[in-house]
Amino acid sequence: MLFAFVNRLFADPLLLFGVISGVLSVYAFVPYIADTIARRTRPERASWLIWSVLGSIALASQIAEGAGASLWFAVVQVSGTVIVFLLSIKRGHGAYMCKRNRIILPFAAAGLVLWYLTDTPIIALTVSISISLLAGSVTIWKAFRDPDSETLITWLVALAASWFAVLSVGSLNWWMLAYPLYLLVLYTGIVAAIAIGRATGQTPYRETFVWRSRRAQQTYVMPPPAYPPAPLVKAA
Repeated sequence: MLFAFVNRLFADPLLLFGVISGVLSVYAFVPYIADTIARRTRPERASWLIWSVLGSIALASQIAEGAGASLWFAVVQVSGTVIVFLLSIKRGHGAYMCKRNRIILPFAAAGLVLWYLTDTPIIALTVSISISLLAGSVTIWKAFRDPDSETLITWLVALAASWFAVLSVGSLNWWMLAYPLYLLVLYTGIVAAIAIGRATGQTPYRETFVWRSRRAQQTYVMPPPAYPPAPLVKAA
């Protein structure tokens, strides 16, 4: 059965492109999750919250519709997204109710309601892409302002996966191309933001805490908990 599937892959380039896209999409989560656990990466909480909700609703819809083998790929994708979001609660970046997110999150919630209520597939797809892009814009901005807080290899692999997803469509069918092209734009934006941020030497403001030891009668400067642990440094 495995040999038959391999033969079918090489006989059908579109299927091969689709499988490559799926494998790359799954692999992209591995370094991102590892870097988040190690606190080298700080996911944007609002982005991953919205993506988790969108993915979970889409997965529930597929289960309700009786999806078959394709369900496994959706489960892996949603699981990876939810894991990153859960890790971001303690290891992430950005307050949910900061000024920017107070605008974005209500729009995303309204879009989810509209998505749930609509019976027109093209409207549902448009709303879904719009909400996801809204969430992505927050990560793009953070990637520019703090490029070292993102795992570049993850977004490069995801970008390659989106290219293979576009190729797997095989025709100029805008309905089928809409989501892969959206991912292509999103991942290109994140990669470009990281590259430009590093090239321009973006150094985000990092608040520090100053405290004085009663016993040693010395003053220390300590990084905030949201950033990787660092040795205490004596203040001048």
